[in-house]
Amino acid sequence: MPLVALAYLASHLLSLLGNGIAAVALPLIVLQVTGSPLSMGAISAATAVPAVLIGLAAGVVLDRWNRRTLSATSDVISAVAIAALPVVDALVGLELWWFVVLGILGAFGDVPGMTAREVLVAAVARRSGVPLERLVGLRQALTSAALVIGPALAGTLIALLGTTGVLVVTAATSTAAALVTLLLPRDIGRVGSDGAPAPDGVAPDAVPAETPWQQITGGVAVLRRSRLLVATIVLILGLATVLAGMQGLVLPVHFTVLARPELLGLVLTALALGMLVGAALYSGLARRLSQGAWLGAGALLVTAGFVAVSTLASLPVVFAGAAVVGLGNAMLGAVLGVLQVRHTPDAARGRVLALQNSALLVAAPLGIAGAGVLAGVASASVAAFALTGVWVLALAVVLASRSLQNRPHGAPA
Repeated sequence: MPLVALAYLASHLLSLLGNGIAAVALPLIVLQVTGSPLSMGAISAATAVPAVLIGLAAGVVLDRWNRRTLSATSDVISAVAIAALPVVDALVGLELWWFVVLGILGAFGDVPGMTAREVLVAAVARRSGVPLERLVGLRQALTSAALVIGPALAGTLIALLGTTGVLVVTAATSTAAALVTLLLPRDIGRVGSDGAPAPDGVAPDAVPAETPWQQITGGVAVLRRSRLLVATIVLILGLATVLAGMQGLVLPVHFTVLARPELLGLVLTALALGMLVGAALYSGLARRLSQGAWLGAGALLVTAGFVAVSTLASLPVVFAGAAVVGLGNAMLGAVLGVLQVRHTPDAARGRVLALQNSALLVAAPLGIAGAGVLAGVASASVAAFALTGVWVLALAVVLASRSLQNRPHGAPA
């Protein structure tokens, strides 16, 4: 595989590993420092609004400046935010407000960095000669692998190095992601470098003629003109909402009631392994089947898997359902990602994906909060079926709109 594609995929994996390690290590560190299990929730709430605003602003920046440079810069910011924790602790001692401040600083790296890598994929595919479908499939496979490796690696590092050591390793991982990104040619991050004609006759280099207000609202304007892009975002947000509710509340509550909390990790591993298999299948076979076939198979598998998990009938059913959800989610996520790249003007791609990723920051907490209310009023099983209903509704709305039908099989980027 060409160096350009390898560098892109390696930077993606390194960045995700850093995020995965931090996701496990930070709650433990916050608990050690504050002594309160509620502290992590307070930090998340305090940083949520700034993270969304930063994500939205990042879209404008990504459509104005070099995306490769911004991707590397974002990883450096993430590294600084993590590395500052042990430094502050050694100098003045950590308190709750330090986690909030550094969490906001980290938000300047997390969502912009993720969006930058998604925006870069078309240019990387064109420069490397790797088909877009294969590159997106490989990226999805690495995402799934990171979901398995990151938390496991975090536990091992905490045991071997302690909390300070794991923070240093996490910062080093993000720094390495930035350095690997800089191996990409600088011009690959230039707006319009994917070389593909914009859909619907929209000129890809129209940004300089835009007014400041058009620059800010450009992503919304593109979505207003494209029912297909709206449909892809509806499905992605629906998946994120339901998955967050299942992983973050329904399954933890269910296994706590069974007095088997250790099973949650195994179920999430089954989900991640299913995603890994699904992403590998899409990467290898994407061009042998139509986009419609991948969309149909992914949607069917996700729906069947959610129904199986929602029954909470037995451990084998829950484990199998989680694996099937992962399998379908990877297929669906990959083909939706390809559709977004092919049908979004390059000059507005940063803003469109920034809108989506900022909405994802809200969707996950909503899924958990809604499931929590239903589980408290009724039961975990009722919450699970309600979440599945959310997914079925999102899917039904998209199917009724016919926005994803009759789309041609993808060509190389």
